[in-house]
Amino acid sequence: MYAVAIHGGAGLSTPEDLGAEREKIARAALHQSLLAAEAVLKNGGSAEDACIAAVVVMEDSPMFNAGKGSVFASDGVQRMDASIMTGHDEKAGALCGVSKIRNPIRLASAIMHKTPHVMLYGEDAHTLARAEGIDEVEPSWFHTEYRLQQLKKAIKANKIMLDHEHVDKGMPKGTVGAVALDSDGNIAAATSTGGLVNKRPGRVGDSAIIGAGTYAKNQTCAVSATGHGELFIRANVAGRLSNMIEFGGRTLTEAANQIVFGELDDDVGGLIAIDRKGNITMPFNTGGMFRGELTKGDSPLVWVWKDEENQS
Repeated sequence: MYAVAIHGGAGLSTPEDLGAEREKIARAALHQSLLAAEAVLKNGGSAEDACIAAVVVMEDSPMFNAGKGSVFASDGVQRMDASIMTGHDEKAGALCGVSKIRNPIRLASAIMHKTPHVMLYGEDAHTLARAEGIDEVEPSWFHTEYRLQQLKKAIKANKIMLDHEHVDKGMPKGTVGAVALDSDGNIAAATSTGGLVNKRPGRVGDSAIIGAGTYAKNQTCAVSATGHGELFIRANVAGRLSNMIEFGGRTLTEAANQIVFGELDDDVGGLIAIDRKGNITMPFNTGGMFRGELTKGDSPLVWVWKDEENQS
């Protein structure tokens, strides 16, 4: 038995706001992400490696707010955060404020395995990446005209903004993530983001923080969140979901739904989660969330809008 679920960010309002062509490209990238994870899992690979493979595809796509598609901070620099956690040993690695790492999720894994720390920031994270042979690129490699125009609009409107929306709509919720169960019965979670359009240069969101945007524990679940990062940090969303299962006797779906629909404000975001039985839940309270899942023996399933399926 193996399974994987992914998200490419929540907060979409309408198909018109996203655009037909961008939606088509996003769906194709989500499909590719699931296949990349499956290639790891069907060959006996770990949940961690499957999460990394899935997230790397989305980091390399200009469609999502992570890696190549990262948004600009207020000073015109793209700074990225990422984290990863493995459920069998409850180890974690995270980074924030990097601007030259092609795939931040690979560096998060290196921090977990190669250092005694959980999180590194900025230039020291770059130093470790060079020591570990992780791909480093010029900051200009991340630049896209689409993201630059977003920054200009956000500055003009004096707003921080959601990576998929116009300046006059929505709240900031963009990120990418994956959760996976491998054939050994272990689970893992990974999250990566470029943060908020027009954010302060020193801002760090939930995607870098274990227990807020990412969490994994074999006895409960693996979680990757996407939403208004400040609110997810305050609510300790990912870790508390696990606690609700462990100490509150909730099922995976009950715990996730309680947080997303019962506690968080409307139009805040969502999450994906998996447990060791292969149960998957992907609740969100926005207009849409790029998401998909794949279970051993089944074809990849990809959705964008909230009315495409029953959220379970």
